[in-house]
Amino acid sequence: MIVIRWQAPLRPTKEQAVMIFRAEDLNPREEILSKEEVYPEHRHPFDEVRMILEGELSMNINGNQLLLRAGDKIMIPSNTKHSQKVISDVPCLCVVANRPF
Repeated sequence: MIVIRWQAPLRPTKEQAVMIFRAEDLNPREEILSKEEVYPEHRHPFDEVRMILEGELSMNINGNQLLLRAGDKIMIPSNTKHSQKVISDVPCLCVVANRPF
């Protein structure tokens, strides 16, 4: 897993996030997770790349707890067990892409 913390004072816009993903040859899509939405532990046969644009997301990746905030980006390798929960009072807006092998 690779986490890139957003360091700039201004958060990225959806358009900027899409440009970042496309520069990495990814096909991004918008995902809106409702307030307090929970995804139980699961895994994928592909790498998952996710950037938070609004809200906060708590992720458990192989027993490691992470808090992702606006601008943070994570790459979860294929077959990695992970779960997630929105912990903000607002929906969590993300840009997500899958990286096949």
